[in-house]
Amino acid sequence: MEAKQTKFLNLFEGTRQYIIPIYQRTYSWGEEQCEQLWKDVIKVGTDDKLDAHFVGSIVYIQKGIYQSSAVPQLLVIDGQQRLTTILLLLAALSQKMGQASNEGEITKEKIDARYLFNGYEKGDRKFKLLLTQSDKVTLMGLLEGKEIHPPISRRIVENFQLFRDKINKSEIDLQKIFNGISKLIVVDIALDREHDNPQRIFESMNSTGLRLSQADLIRNYVLMELEPAEQESIYNEFWFPMEQSFAKKDYSAQFDRFMRDYLTIKTRSIPNIDDVYVAFKLFAPGKKVAEVREVIGDVYKFSKYFVNLAFEKEGDAQILSAIRDLNALKIEVAYPFLLESYNDYKEDKLAKDDFVKMIRRVESYIFRRSICGIPTNSMNKTFATLGKEIDKENYLESATAVLQLKDTYRRFPGNDEFKRELTVKNVYESRNCEYWLRKLENFERKEIVRVEDFTIEHVMPQTLSDEWMVELGAQWKEIHQRYLHTIGNLTLTGYNSELSNRPFIEKRNMKGGFGDSPIRMNRSLASLEHWNEAEMQKRADLLAELAIKVWEYPQIGNEILDKYREKEKAPTDKKYTLDDHQYLKGPTRELFEQLRKRVLNLDVTVKEEILKLYIAYKTTTNFVDIVPQKKRLRITLNMKFDEVNDPKGICVDVTDKGRWGNGDVEVYLSSSEQLDDVMALIRQSFEKHAEDGED
Repeated sequence: MEAKQTKFLNLFEGTRQYIIPIYQRTYSWGEEQCEQLWKDVIKVGTDDKLDAHFVGSIVYIQKGIYQSSAVPQLLVIDGQQRLTTILLLLAALSQKMGQASNEGEITKEKIDARYLFNGYEKGDRKFKLLLTQSDKVTLMGLLEGKEIHPPISRRIVENFQLFRDKINKSEIDLQKIFNGISKLIVVDIALDREHDNPQRIFESMNSTGLRLSQADLIRNYVLMELEPAEQESIYNEFWFPMEQSFAKKDYSAQFDRFMRDYLTIKTRSIPNIDDVYVAFKLFAPGKKVAEVREVIGDVYKFSKYFVNLAFEKEGDAQILSAIRDLNALKIEVAYPFLLESYNDYKEDKLAKDDFVKMIRRVESYIFRRSICGIPTNSMNKTFATLGKEIDKENYLESATAVLQLKDTYRRFPGNDEFKRELTVKNVYESRNCEYWLRKLENFERKEIVRVEDFTIEHVMPQTLSDEWMVELGAQWKEIHQRYLHTIGNLTLTGYNSELSNRPFIEKRNMKGGFGDSPIRMNRSLASLEHWNEAEMQKRADLLAELAIKVWEYPQIGNEILDKYREKEKAPTDKKYTLDDHQYLKGPTRELFEQLRKRVLNLDVTVKEEILKLYIAYKTTTNFVDIVPQKKRLRITLNMKFDEVNDPKGICVDVTDKGRWGNGDVEVYLSSSEQLDDVMALIRQSFEKHAEDGED
């Protein structure tokens, strides 16, 4: 590797061509970055006391297969945004010089010949910088002053016009603008492909500009070290179609989310969304062409399932209907399991009807838990491992049994719990209000009611008139407070403003009222003479009975449940107790019991697991592990050391030190006086993992 500081313009001196490889992201700098470059150029160009201005680094491969005998071709690893933007500024300056009577040292002809074009070359070799995809055609057209044909790179055109407008409106001499460009300094880093590792160097660069997304990093990692022909083949066959399928839905963010789900399926571990690239490298370290093609082919296959799920592109109407209902709940943590099931369906391991039922099972599981107020932060782990827990020879049966056997905070609420909670819950202010109204109204109905064409109506209004107070009786205030937003008091109407807070009989009898409504949910209201606490309870029970059919708790025999229950209880490793820890005696045991009680009291979801080497406490995963020692407790927090807030400085950084337990933070407890300080640290780890598990 050769690294040196040089003037930016020196990079373009002589015959040469910088090539942006096909796997690089397209040009992405916007107005903010261009404005800053312009300010820097003007500042250094008009101030004779300033000799230079540093703008970053340019990294490229200098030797190897990218070399051409006619025009040396340099493959850009890092610096595309700077190269392109400064070239656009030079092109705008050249155009202005061509229009003005310019007698200075620098002319349009000199800029073109030295920095924009390779003078005697033709075709693509004529250009000093060769971009990729639509950027390439747009830049070439701008430089040659030709009409640009679609596809047009919007950023290239906009930034060129921005610099052209800046130059036209500026009263600064054109020579001074060029003088500013000539003072721009870069670190010129030339790699030798035979001896340097471009990917490693690329990762270590702390370049300015727009941060690369996880998608950019993975694409570069996959393709960077392949031969150009293989790069192009794999990119065009797999990566480009995948980018296009995500393009209209914020590609980078959606790809990162998809890749997290994909890696969750493959590794049964959930990577942090910002660590997807690191997790991918651990999952797919192979760099041979066949290995890369196999992995990326598999990623591409699963990306199509993700697009069908997330963007509702599935062609089968029955499957699409189930997907839309599930997506209405906005619970994306179920996607790893659904993607795996989708793949099994496509590979004929899961029948279509069973796949639809599987989606419906997941929908019921999620919605029932929501109504019953069960915390959601365990569901990511549930769905990450569900595919491994089921018997795919008995796919639907086993998945249903496994879900029903989940207990405590992972449970699948049964009918009694679901009905009880549904009748009393404030469902009006939940984010799923329109969803459950639509599902109840359209259950087993062929003539579908478009709920979005109606509004939600409180039968007993939100503001009570004197007539309503009389209707409700002496306890009207308590009844209003208890039942207002519950399922028994809610319905759909197209006459919300007309109904307003009229008395119940008027709401029933008026045109468009409950007695004149096509909405099935209003049928039970049409024959009533009064609307009071008893009728609200009765209607709530009626709708709850319907709800257990809509969000089914599938009935499977006890024999089947027992079969899977026995599998869960099958003997594995030895079960350890606290007595197996030799140092948990006397004062150390007393101290441990004090700490143990406080940790378990953090939340009802906290579970204790006694292992051979330490005692673990977990919710979605371990948040603290305790190793009993002779005179103290060694406590490991499952956090990175720079994440912990440690005002008293009692934590120890054990990153990469190979300690028992999970995490990079260690703290010691040797007396009860330290309990408050230690618990404050443990609570941080608990809250971190509770937040990481939220949807």
